[in-house]
Amino acid sequence: MGDRIGSVEILAALLVLLIIARESLAGALATPRLQTWTTVFVSVMVQAVPFLVFGVLLSAVIAVFVPRSFWARALPKHPAAAVPVASAAGVVLPGCECGSVPIAGSLIRRGVTPAAALAFLLAAPAINPIVLTATAVAFPNNPEMVVARGLASLVVAMVMGWLWLRLGRTDWIRLPRRPELDDASRGRAFWAAVRHDVTHAGGFLVLGAMAAASINVLVPERWLQTLADNAVLSVLALAVLAVLLSICSEADAFVAASLSQFSLTSRLVFLVVGPMVDLKLISMQAGVFGRRFALRFAPATFVVAVAVAVGVGAVLL
Repeated sequence: MGDRIGSVEILAALLVLLIIARESLAGALATPRLQTWTTVFVSVMVQAVPFLVFGVLLSAVIAVFVPRSFWARALPKHPAAAVPVASAAGVVLPGCECGSVPIAGSLIRRGVTPAAALAFLLAAPAINPIVLTATAVAFPNNPEMVVARGLASLVVAMVMGWLWLRLGRTDWIRLPRRPELDDASRGRAFWAAVRHDVTHAGGFLVLGAMAAASINVLVPERWLQTLADNAVLSVLALAVLAVLLSICSEADAFVAASLSQFSLTSRLVFLVVGPMVDLKLISMQAGVFGRRFALRFAPATFVVAVAVAVGVGAVLL
């Protein structure tokens, strides 16, 4: 080992520090604000983790065991007709947004029209049964949120697919490759996909739960109420928050439910924007498809998602 410090040594040092500072930490944890923070954080995590784990496992199964050539045969030949079919396929073949980017790239390499693949990329993390079930659990007294989220997300996916047919250019896309899924055996590829998605989605879920708890504790109630009372500001605030928090779609409903100061419509915007446009997705799209693609696709998706969610919310909520 030599003089190298590894993770075991770091963990041991942290444990020693915790033991030394246990009395100070115990006093700090006893404050009402920190207890509230801990309660919100733990409640979000406990509710969200089962959906996250199941979603990651199912996404890995789809990425590895569903033949990619199946999509080329299943989708209509006409690109405009393939867009709504690919969007609706997210209902039966779900995946988290971390997995949908490489899957969409694989579909393009297998001959699927880019418009249909991009529609699937947007729809799969947002309208699949796991996400909709999690939304129903997070909003038990508002079943209309499930319908509104599914409908708005499906419409956004189709609109963006058709916009790509009209305005998109093939030279904006750099065809992707994910060797850990393409070149390994199915068993190894499955666990590689699980590790990848758990690492990314789980980490962002923790950050999202911490942010939700911090908002509830640190931001003065009157500030939140000022935003919540203004219809335009509340929508824009939660749309931007969805981009910044980058929460996995299997868990974002529980964070949205904790933001009870805001209207259902503004929280619907949060739920529609998050799985389609956030910081991790923008970076993944730039790495997989190229920066020219991401710089055009992400802002357009953000605008369409906000507009559609507001429209659906005005009608259904």
